[in-house]
Amino acid sequence: MPAENTPVAGNLDDDDYPAYTMGRAADVLGTTPAFLRAIGEADLITPLRSEGGHRRYSRRQLRMAARARELVDQGTPIEAACRIISLEDQLDDALRLNREMRRKLDEDGVDTGADT
Repeated sequence: MPAENTPVAGNLDDDDYPAYTMGRAADVLGTTPAFLRAIGEADLITPLRSEGGHRRYSRRQLRMAARARELVDQGTPIEAACRIISLEDQLDDALRLNREMRRKLDEDGVDTGADT
């Protein structure tokens, strides 16, 4: 949760800011709090806990939960759906890192041997 003197309005554009309560997150996703708990138990997302112990979710976590819901609705077991999403996330990170490294090498004038 934000520090006492941190302006909340500055966090509204932050994808990682835990702005959603469990109930609101479930409403936004069209799912149940039990589903959110299940994907938390499967280690897909770890919500922040408020001082009172309530789960709080970020927009990034809601996107991951929505993808899990999509896969589960297609018949994928929840544990497998969470693993798929974790692997998709790792692949996205690797591809982003690869693009950044190629861009840096291009800026430094190093021939990477690949067309970008």
